[in-house]
Amino acid sequence: MAVVPELVDTSARKPPPTTSGPRLSVLDRVRLALLAAGVLCVLTGLLPRDEAAANMRRIGPLLLFLAGVIVLAELTRQAKVFDAIAHRLAILGRGHYPALFGLCVLFASATTILLNLDTTAVLIAPVMLALAAPARIPPLPLAMTTLWLANTASLLLPVSNLTNLLAADRVALTATGFAARMWAPQLVSIAATTVCLWVWYWRRGRRETDRYLPPEPIRPANPQERWLFCTTAGACLLFIVAIPLVGDRIGVAAALAALIAVAAFAVFDRGALRWSLIPWQLFVFVVGLFLVVPTLSRLGLGDLMHALIGTDAGAAGAFRAAAAGAALSNVANNLPAYTAGEAVIPARNGDQLLALLIGTNIGPIVTPWGSLATLLCLEFCRRHAVRVPMRRFVVTGAVLAVIATAGAVAALMVTG
Repeated sequence: MAVVPELVDTSARKPPPTTSGPRLSVLDRVRLALLAAGVLCVLTGLLPRDEAAANMRRIGPLLLFLAGVIVLAELTRQAKVFDAIAHRLAILGRGHYPALFGLCVLFASATTILLNLDTTAVLIAPVMLALAAPARIPPLPLAMTTLWLANTASLLLPVSNLTNLLAADRVALTATGFAARMWAPQLVSIAATTVCLWVWYWRRGRRETDRYLPPEPIRPANPQERWLFCTTAGACLLFIVAIPLVGDRIGVAAALAALIAVAAFAVFDRGALRWSLIPWQLFVFVVGLFLVVPTLSRLGLGDLMHALIGTDAGAAGAFRAAAAGAALSNVANNLPAYTAGEAVIPARNGDQLLALLIGTNIGPIVTPWGSLATLLCLEFCRRHAVRVPMRRFVVTGAVLAVIATAGAVAALMVTG
């Protein structure tokens, strides 16, 4: 008897068709919706076109800076510069947690100050978390060090935070002039953060072991990697050296440093150059924000912020501005909180504006959505399966926000 082969429908085994491009995340859709809302505000006349055009001219140099510094930082990460630094820090600590703690604080603070808080959130956070496994270090202290200092160490230079660039432009301060006003608030903020990190996340009672295992150093594997490593590290150093020299042309300096890194990758690793390096999501968010927030200010948000902040140019007005900025940052987000507050502070009240800046930079560590840096750090924790206890996150963040904001504003008024 012949065996009749069974007919099988092979079409059921075919993989489903793939989409032509990457899907948008929920956050990307929110950004696009914000941009669409902003354009609609202009088209309907809720925001006059002259005011919208003035806002776009104001943020043009900021967008150039953001594009340059993020491309530079991403290519530097791909060249393993940040990985090498993190591993060297762990080696320098020689297995002692207090030494490692101090080095991590310096690393995260320096990255935030010199390359901006988004670089710390996007690039340093995953590097620090990846260091946890080979060195057998509990990941939560590393995560919280990066998350808190991405916010609280972003006061010293205009490049440290987008809000700093806006404030420096408003009060007409150069990079050195801005640092001369903010060095004391920055020291107080970092000191308060350091103490709170040690007490709540790094001390012996918060970890399981007395020592950690120093990892092996990371070295370039071949001449190609060595050239990329040295060139991108050199581009970063050139940008850092240029910060006090270029004044309000910091965006041009960032773009030129990024071009050096791009040229190196074009020669040695062209496949790493992708359109996704350009931070279009951040562009969409910032443009939409600077169309929507001025519209809301015209519809009543300005009156609310004026009532919260007041116009007192003295210490009372400074503390009110900082408290309002910190509170609104944790309700919404620090960038709209700053822009809404800036709009109601008189141009002559320079200290009050800088106090608002302190509140919106230090304050957004209480809620997960307080700042983009906080959101990004928590997302990397999720991807690395690092559990952040939310109650502990909120309570410790609230205490640090109050202490560091009040101390930084006091330092601002004393040194002013």
